Formats: sequence, C-alpha cells, structure tokens
Amino acid sequence: MRIPKHPTLIRRLLDSRLKRLCTTKPMLSASFAQFRRHCGDPTCHCLKGGPKHLSQHLTYQDRGRSRSVYVPLDLIKEVRSWIAEHRRLKQLLREINLLTLALVRTHARHRRRKQGRP
Repeated sequence: MRIPKHPTLIRRLLDSRLKRLCTTKPMLSASFAQFRRHCGDPTCHCLKGGPKHLSQHLTYQDRGRSRSVYVPLDLIKEVRSWIAEHRRLKQLLREINLLTLALVRTHARHRRRKQGRP
C-alpha cells in the first residue's frame, strides 16, 4: 500500500477504510482444510483398499492450543465466507494502522509548514 505524504490525503484514505470496516456478516478466525481419511468402521470399503472418505475441518486457537472441529457439508460455503470476511477485516485493520501511524508522523512537519516555516 502506498501511503501519501500529505495529512489531508492520509485522512481521506483513513476515512474510506473506516467506512469499509462496518460489517453485518459473521467472521471466523480459523483455517479450513479438506482431507481424505478412514472412517474407523471395520466393515467399510475404506479399510479394504477402497477410496477414503472426504472430511472437512476448521482449525482454530483456543487458549494457546490448536483445536479442530468437523464442518458439515451444508455449512462449507458459509464457513468459507466467514473466514474470507475475517481476512478482509484483518487486512483493513492493517491498512488503518499504517495510515494512522503515517498521520502521526507527518503531523509535526505539516504544522510547521502551515505556520510558514520549512
């Protein structure tokens, strides 16, 4: 992201990012993975050399430990959109942070210029 040097332009970018921060969708801080595995049923085809079953899980952090939870097939699309929303908001917060820091850094220099000093 290119950050301008003038505080007015920085504020304009910052305001636009803050407006985009508003959300009505749920968000989920997790990673989604699909893999094939044995089901554990001794009479199933997957233990006798047949194709394994497709399984999908969410992995997330809970009190410093990784946890995993099964995701039903009918929730996959929604869960992926929740994860995408979290990533979008996380990137937006990074940009807001950078712009706010730039605003603080340029404040004193801009104030001196406004008073007529270089």
